[in-house]
Amino acid sequence: MTDLTDWFLAALPLYGPWLVGLTTLLSCLALPVPSSLMMIAAGAFVASGDLALAPVALAAFGGALMGDQIGYVIGRKAGHLLPPPGSKRAALITVALEKLAQNGAVAVFLSRWLFSALGPWVNLAAGASGYGHTRFTLADVAGELVWVSAYIGLGMVFGANLDAAADLAGNVLGLITAGAVAIGLGLWLARTLRRPAKDSDQAPAPATTGD
Repeated sequence: MTDLTDWFLAALPLYGPWLVGLTTLLSCLALPVPSSLMMIAAGAFVASGDLALAPVALAAFGGALMGDQIGYVIGRKAGHLLPPPGSKRAALITVALEKLAQNGAVAVFLSRWLFSALGPWVNLAAGASGYGHTRFTLADVAGELVWVSAYIGLGMVFGANLDAAADLAGNVLGLITAGAVAIGLGLWLARTLRRPAKDSDQAPAPATTGD
């Protein structure tokens, strides 16, 4: 663990839900804070009785929503602040815009927890592209509920070993991602295999000559 992560974990018993909410907010603004690990650790403190579940969950959820909304507003009101073309962050914005164009609310929902590295950039891209605020917020709320529930729940179950809980979270998300990719490839393959059959069915019948 890095020194920054160690500091956050050491400060968690002192500041409790306030620190959890701050880390989820900052992480949704693309700042490098250990938000997922903090939620796991907070879940462990909940299991031990040192913290209460409701304040921790509300703080994590509220911080994440606030960070997402700030990112959306920045994208909408200050598009000139987005990363310059050619930079690594600009590439992430481009990917986020493509995801939004292809999948809309699904992209927002999945980027909250499954593809969380894209989350802050999807927020900016949604605002900059004029994506509907209501649709963004509904998908955002659903996705953050999954993120917060999953990580705090992992901490409550496996909190005695934070590293094991973090590894389990990564493995589960990896399996879900692999499964989603496999399903997507299967659907694409099935569609591709059906297409020639449809084309042949619609082909004109060969002309016949009378006897």
